[in-house]
Amino acid sequence: MTSEREPLPSLPRPGLPWATYRLQFNHRFTFRDAAAITPYLRRLGVTTVYASPYFKARPGSLHGYDVSDHNALNPEIGSEADYEAFVAALGENDLGQLLDVIPNHMGVGEGNVWWMDVLTHGPGSYFARAFDIDWQPVKADLRDRMLLPILGDQYGLVLEKGELTLAYEGGVFFVRYYDFVLPIDPHSATAILELDLDRLDATLGREHADVMELRSIITALRNLPTQRDPDVEKYRERRREAEVVRRRLQRLRDTSPAIHEFLEENVRIFNGQKGDPRSFDRLDNLLERQAYRLADWRVAAEEINYRRFFDQNQLAAIRVEDPVVFEETHRLVGRLLREGKVTGLRVDHLDGLYDPTAYLQRLVKLEQRPAAPPRYLVVEKILLGSERLREEWPIHGTTGYTFANLVNGILVDRRHFRVMDRIYRTYTGRTIAYADEVYDKKRLIMRVSLASELQVLGHRLDRLSERHRRTRDFTLASLTEALREVVAAFPVYRTYVRDFEVHPADRAVIEHAIRIARQRNPTTNVTVYDFVRDTLLLRHLPGTDEGYRQAQLEFVMKLQQFTGPVIAKAVEDTVFYTFNRLMSLNEVGADPERFGLPLEAFHQRNAERAERWAHTMCATATHDTKRGEDVRARITVLSEIPREWQARLSRWRRLNRRRRQPVGERLAPSRNEEYLFYQTLVGAWPLGPLGSQEQATLVERLNAYMLKAVREAKVNTSWINPDAAYERAVQRFVTSVLDPDEGAAFIDDLRDFLGQVGHTGLFAALSQALLKLTCPGVADLYQGTELWDLSLVDPDNRQPVDYERRSALLAELEARCADPQADLRALAAELLAARVDGRVKLYLIWQALRARAHHPALQPGGGYRPLAATGTRADHLCAFARLAGSNHVVVLAPRWFTRLARADGLPLGAEAWEDTEVSLGGLPAPAAYRQLFTGEIVPARTAGGRVAVGLAAALATFPVAILEPV
Repeated sequence: MTSEREPLPSLPRPGLPWATYRLQFNHRFTFRDAAAITPYLRRLGVTTVYASPYFKARPGSLHGYDVSDHNALNPEIGSEADYEAFVAALGENDLGQLLDVIPNHMGVGEGNVWWMDVLTHGPGSYFARAFDIDWQPVKADLRDRMLLPILGDQYGLVLEKGELTLAYEGGVFFVRYYDFVLPIDPHSATAILELDLDRLDATLGREHADVMELRSIITALRNLPTQRDPDVEKYRERRREAEVVRRRLQRLRDTSPAIHEFLEENVRIFNGQKGDPRSFDRLDNLLERQAYRLADWRVAAEEINYRRFFDQNQLAAIRVEDPVVFEETHRLVGRLLREGKVTGLRVDHLDGLYDPTAYLQRLVKLEQRPAAPPRYLVVEKILLGSERLREEWPIHGTTGYTFANLVNGILVDRRHFRVMDRIYRTYTGRTIAYADEVYDKKRLIMRVSLASELQVLGHRLDRLSERHRRTRDFTLASLTEALREVVAAFPVYRTYVRDFEVHPADRAVIEHAIRIARQRNPTTNVTVYDFVRDTLLLRHLPGTDEGYRQAQLEFVMKLQQFTGPVIAKAVEDTVFYTFNRLMSLNEVGADPERFGLPLEAFHQRNAERAERWAHTMCATATHDTKRGEDVRARITVLSEIPREWQARLSRWRRLNRRRRQPVGERLAPSRNEEYLFYQTLVGAWPLGPLGSQEQATLVERLNAYMLKAVREAKVNTSWINPDAAYERAVQRFVTSVLDPDEGAAFIDDLRDFLGQVGHTGLFAALSQALLKLTCPGVADLYQGTELWDLSLVDPDNRQPVDYERRSALLAELEARCADPQADLRALAAELLAARVDGRVKLYLIWQALRARAHHPALQPGGGYRPLAATGTRADHLCAFARLAGSNHVVVLAPRWFTRLARADGLPLGAEAWEDTEVSLGGLPAPAAYRQLFTGEIVPARTAGGRVAVGLAAALATFPVAILEPV
């Protein structure tokens, strides 16, 4: 058959994209590397490069979310010239650029100038307003100080072991703790300079010029404005005079050998002597005078007084709701937008912001240019259950988690829910319901990881209750417990209350949470929950003034920043590693309790997206997904064959029972962890033969994954309190099971099983890819996934990508298809036969993206119409039409391939599809269609006024189809 393909049309740059390609920038993949692959991306058919954050971040960062300077490029990624060359390459290839921006937090440490200034100057720092720090916390010892939980052990033990060391350099004193550099308040440095001044008098004489200069420096330091003074002019004076003193001290040290020796001796004295605890008193007293208090990192959960990104101590939240902070953190972003170097923004962690709506409105104003089209703007937002995206937000949509779960939902065979549930619970012995597990883990997170944030909110609510005689008798303990229960019952990440008109969707969420909290706590005084409900709904008690109402609103808006981290840590980072019934369902934004999705619901959500959110992103893999898209597709196949899965589990349990080791009264791994491990093997086992190096890499990857999994589960070990013995036992299990000699019987049986499941999963992965590329929305590709993606959770999914290989494979396909007489049918059959090498997936993506370029119906804005199938295999097909005016294309995406396979394992032709056909409904159907992937002509049959296409013909050579009218 012939291939009728024209050159790709020029892409509408910098207009709205229809296909994006995510690149992970870091020191291993730079601006130069990105510039080099832009021709390949253009040939592949994407319209926009989707860039991970590339502003200055912590040294060695592989992801860029720990940005330390929003207004500078990351030097590890490239220079200004490198960046300009990258932008030029985008322009030469008609590619836009979607940039991931981080408005919620910064990476803190020595490289963050703002943070170091706050550590030096405390609440008086100009930059203190940038961070969400509570300078007046409940704990009196932390008034005007910030808890800095960076120590590996208790403060006193760390101090007396000599791990905190005072140092001097360039006119300033600071303290080192391994890689941490901690500034010393200039005012407090007088304690160092005054130590044993008599010794210096005896050496040089009290009237010596160097001694008098040193005493003058001490006086100047004493006269500096205090850290607590919030006046900006006083702060500027403090910095200015401190800099003058710094230069004087350095000059004195450089010119006076006696002063040099004096300073070195004083530093040595302050650093104490191991074995003599009292010798560290001076350093202890010096540290107690700083604007920070050092602490064991484990105390952060209960006492930390700066808001973090979730529970990450090294990621401090910033107050982007402050117009000055917004302006300071968006200067470079604004310039790149105005200059056209960036054509769209992806906003990270929108739910962490104090006022997401106000932030988005500011962002839109930032990017507006006279007579210019609107920039592309999407947000990272996880929608749960029936939650819908806010219509009032000035955005084009989300980053695609919802779509990934919709696609996976229809690939799961829902008919086998009960038997799969029974297999899981019988194997593991677990009986807890999913909803109860989520509830328990939310409470755990609020007790272990985010206790400090909850206590702060509890005290705020208590102060609010004290302001009215009807509520002042509620105790702090009862209010805090009620808050804990209400947050644990939240069905979504957060509400978006921002004024005194509560949105109906927010009201429904709050009422639901209150109702569930009451049900779970029947012995609690119901009036406490009434007060919490009324507060969250901004209902005013009689006699309250404007101050009370404003305090009420501020409390609600602060609480909204708390509920999201709780559910994220409890579900994504805990329950997704404990509720392991079918691991492909444990994905960001998913509900693992819901075992699959009806096809009707999938069509409905697609139709809604086409109508309202035509430019939302459709993703099946991101940097945050819990496993690679093709790992997920392979695991999902287990839902089709529960009996075979049960038989294999029983066999593997028997083969590996002696490899589980006792750790105290437990066996490691637990049955639940073992269940997770076997599913992970099914999904991630490499395609093709394994050499010794590949085998070693696989063991290393799976050991890293299982270590992360058992720590995230927080059952037998955790990140906060790792059980080294248990973790070693789990890793010994993984290593021995995968040993080619010791685990030979198991590996042979696994490979036999994968001979069925592994290849069936690849067909499911092709359907998954096709749906992403043809459903309404902007198709998003994650780096490297144009070939099979068998990666696991980060950092496994951030490995370097071999673009030379991908470009060469694409060039081969281009050459094969360039001839107008090319036999696409033979090519498709060849690629399918060699499917292990991944070229078949690359071919599908390339051809589908070309179809997007040529068919407006497939682009954002095209209509969507579900198509019904009839016949023996009707329930195995997801079919729909995309429409634009009188033009249309038909998409055929099969599912549940285990029952479709012929004797040769391929789900093709009449043997697979029998009498199944898809009705074209009211489409202006032609006499025939062309199967895009094979070039075959597929007739449209008319009978009884009904037009239909037979699946035996449409899928005779290739397992999925895009049908374009001839």
